[in-house]
Amino acid sequence: MRLVPPAGINLFQHIYVLIREYRERTGLEPLNLSLGNPDGVPPAAIRALKSKYARDPGHDFHTYAEDKNLLRFSEAMVALHGGIELERHPRLRALPIAGIKTASALIPLACGLHLPDGARRGTFRVASNLPAYDVIGAWGESYLGARRTIWPLVSSDNMRLKVSRLKDALKKDGADRADLVFVIRPGNPAAVGASASDWKELIAFCIERKMRLVNDAAYAGLAAGGAHSALAGVAKDFPELEWLELYSVSKSYNDPGARLGALVGSKDFVEDFALIKGNADSGPVPSVMAAYGEFLNDSAAARRALDEIRGLYEKRLAYLIPRLKDAGLRPACAAEAGFFTLWKTPKEAFGKPLPSHDRHEAFNRAVIAETGIVGVHFSGFDAAGEPEPLIRYAACADVLDENFKVRLEAGLAKIKPAY
Repeated sequence: MRLVPPAGINLFQHIYVLIREYRERTGLEPLNLSLGNPDGVPPAAIRALKSKYARDPGHDFHTYAEDKNLLRFSEAMVALHGGIELERHPRLRALPIAGIKTASALIPLACGLHLPDGARRGTFRVASNLPAYDVIGAWGESYLGARRTIWPLVSSDNMRLKVSRLKDALKKDGADRADLVFVIRPGNPAAVGASASDWKELIAFCIERKMRLVNDAAYAGLAAGGAHSALAGVAKDFPELEWLELYSVSKSYNDPGARLGALVGSKDFVEDFALIKGNADSGPVPSVMAAYGEFLNDSAAARRALDEIRGLYEKRLAYLIPRLKDAGLRPACAAEAGFFTLWKTPKEAFGKPLPSHDRHEAFNRAVIAETGIVGVHFSGFDAAGEPEPLIRYAACADVLDENFKVRLEAGLAKIKPAY
């Protein structure tokens, strides 16, 4: 007998089912704009270094990594993505991590969710954004039993972090604070960054209410110039703040299979995390960490490689966004980082009204069935706090391929969305 309800299926696993159904029904490959993973591979220099360290007989490259920091990998990741030199900030600490998703699951425990003292067990509260790729919601609320305050991202705000909406959400839930405030900047599905002033306002609120702050910055390396400020670059100047920021090579270097990243933050918070992590994983693959350590410590080469990858996505988005607008879709926010675009779901498509219930899923299903264009449906909020159906289309497929363009543009012409 199953003990975990099928309703708990990951949204993206659900999309894979729709893709398989389309392929089986038509014999065609879908136009997959749902994929949120890079379709490329790491640069040749990184692949060569992986090979080098995989062949190296050094024991450190083949044993448990735990929190080992081979070839100053963590410092290099923090410098590249957070814009700070760690050795200049003795109140901070950094650690390598085996991917952001795994680390995110442990963060509520690193904030003491499991501790009985002070009646924290059963009262622990996480505040986090929706719409989002909601790992922290699944773990904090569904798996670990925390209380959840949803901090809404709203299209009329361009999906930016608006602290007044966090305050309103806490008040609505009868809470004056959260134990943990968890955000994703730049976002997924809303590819919007945060400014230094955004962070300062949020930091002030977190300090006032003694809330720990975490930013999943998986897409920080792919932000357009000036579109995003790293939390690390601002938080370093606030010694009262307890905070973490997490980075990954998955998106920055087309390498999700590496399962490698780094986190940086206030020393006590990092050490709490390290303690929990020690009972949960044994660290990244050490030979891969060493390869990236050597690669990233040539900062100029690392920056050039990152710029090239970001430039490819910018070219794809420069094609894709106008095509979607020309088809009649309305954007829910700007696309400032990475490869995501987010759109408001129409009320009609293909000359037919869409159901009011689960309209975003009905739209996605109809578009897949009629055109093969695959998106990911999300539920957001309007300015009044009512549900707003959304659809995400990503540029992780080669939308610049001429055959892809022909099929995409023909498919988009059929949708005829009406709002």
